[in-house]
Amino acid sequence: MTRRNHHLLDLLGDTPVARIDTPLPHRHGGFWAKLECLGAGGMKARPAVSMLRAARDRGELRPGAVVVESTSGTLGLGLAFAGQALGHPVVLVVDDELEPSMRTLLRTHGARLEVVEQPHPTGGWQQARLDRLTAVLAEHPDSYWPDQYNNPDNPAGYAGLARELVDQLDRVDVLVCSVGTGGHSAGVVTALRRYWPAIRLVGVDTVGSTIFGQPARARVMRGLGSSIYPRNVAYSEFDEVHWLGPVEVVDACRRLARDAFVTGGWSTGAVALVAAWASRVEPGAVVATIFPDGPHRYLGTIFDDGFCTARGLLGPSADRPVEIGHADTVEVTGWARCRSVVDPRLAVPA
Repeated sequence: MTRRNHHLLDLLGDTPVARIDTPLPHRHGGFWAKLECLGAGGMKARPAVSMLRAARDRGELRPGAVVVESTSGTLGLGLAFAGQALGHPVVLVVDDELEPSMRTLLRTHGARLEVVEQPHPTGGWQQARLDRLTAVLAEHPDSYWPDQYNNPDNPAGYAGLARELVDQLDRVDVLVCSVGTGGHSAGVVTALRRYWPAIRLVGVDTVGSTIFGQPARARVMRGLGSSIYPRNVAYSEFDEVHWLGPVEVVDACRRLARDAFVTGGWSTGAVALVAAWASRVEPGAVVATIFPDGPHRYLGTIFDDGFCTARGLLGPSADRPVEIGHADTVEVTGWARCRSVVDPRLAVPA
């Protein structure tokens, strides 16, 4: 029986914001970054606690029952935190590309890992993890699957983050969010529009992700993007979407590390680059974004010269996006922007 450490919930949230004016790669007017890496359990501790609490309230998650979830790492850390706080053992289905440091960290915090060794032929690592998850659930009849991609309690968990932003900033005109499960972009912007109705939402995805209508391809970047269509993505809330390649993001992460000290992984570099661009092209606009994690997980990838050189990630990067009219008209391979955001599932035959 996992011990319940309810006092851990006092550590949830209340993360600071930082002013970022590092040239990325050009000078810009600056933007605000919410530093979720400084919160216990990281950004996804918020939805993890929200999903488990709601499931307990509905009777779907029994006291002490096992929680099983698929993750590329970040939600796994949040669930390890929530499991300790609420008294639930946690089993995480991960894949062979998960960094050794993150595997060690998750195990250190008490999670059991199920490692998938081969990607699905069409659905990639994500679908392969979901297939393994089904088998693990069958091994634990009383277990609970939060289903982060489709659970409405995921975006609901970010209401507190939005309230913190309202307290910390006088106003926000543009909110830039990375998109993976769709949880934090949907949850934060929905809450913020109650205070600032005119706020615009800019989504940031990775090349090779299907979320906004591009074809699924093998992806270097983890933590944003998807090879499935998460139901938590609030397509109608987005004013535009940007896709980024890993070369641009590596450059942004390294510039932040050298100049701002505050940096992070793939999602952090991606949103920083787009937020800087938004600040540059809209002088006077108050731009805010969310840095989901810090750099430690990426010391062997983004910040490792050998890793990046072997994969051609240290070459010249684009300094502005290419504009496309619709996501399904061209396959993007680098930084691109589209101001026509639609739900690609509407075009998929039933």
